[in-house]
Amino acid sequence: MCGRYAITTAPEAMRRIFKYQEMPDFPARYNVAPSQPIPVVRLWDGERQFALMRWGLIPGFVKDPKTISLLFNARGETVNERPAFKNAMKRRRCLIPANGFYEWRRDGASNQPYFIQRRDGGLLAFAGLWETWIGPNGEELDTAAIVTTDASPSIRSIHHRMPVILPPETWDMWLDSRRVDAQMAAALIAAAPDDALEVYEVSPAVNRAVHDGPELIARYTPPPVTETAAAPAKAARKSKKDDRQQSLF
Repeated sequence: MCGRYAITTAPEAMRRIFKYQEMPDFPARYNVAPSQPIPVVRLWDGERQFALMRWGLIPGFVKDPKTISLLFNARGETVNERPAFKNAMKRRRCLIPANGFYEWRRDGASNQPYFIQRRDGGLLAFAGLWETWIGPNGEELDTAAIVTTDASPSIRSIHHRMPVILPPETWDMWLDSRRVDAQMAAALIAAAPDDALEVYEVSPAVNRAVHDGPELIARYTPPPVTETAAAPAKAARKSKKDDRQQSLF
């Protein structure tokens, strides 16, 4: 699963990497959460196009979005079978730029967040799917989900799933749904090479979506837990709400 990520590359640099014509201006985000707008690169009239979409895909057949769960991840093993994703897999595949993503390791009652990025600090491209949901009054909402797969060995001890990270030489194949069918595109769904990624602990401040700053991706050393502090901390964890996910509405 991928429930939080960071996109910090400057807009002009990202434009050069993905080769789209638009010149968007958007701020660095260090704690992108489901239901928020995210940058997406799709193929439109044969050209790469930048777009902002809501993170949380709404299938076209849905009448009322409030009746479904927030579909911010699409399991790669079943994208060609699940009704929520199979049409997007056939016709509406996209790239979701990111500089890294967060995963949490559960240790008893606590969750320790980790940040995963390229070892060279470069930009990632998650495999994504998108849909335009049309409401009963004709309103339109572009929505997207990140495709996930089994985790690489270095991530597996933290979480068993990870986003599908597409290398640049596969971007055209993933985007081109006219020439590349869903079954061929599914061959690209795989874990990233283990030696390409760096994993390290970060501050629990990322647990709250209201926190958004470069300190969230800084390396973090948890403070030692004393015996006198252990009991209150345990009680606090039980009462604290986990707000890593947000409602779409």
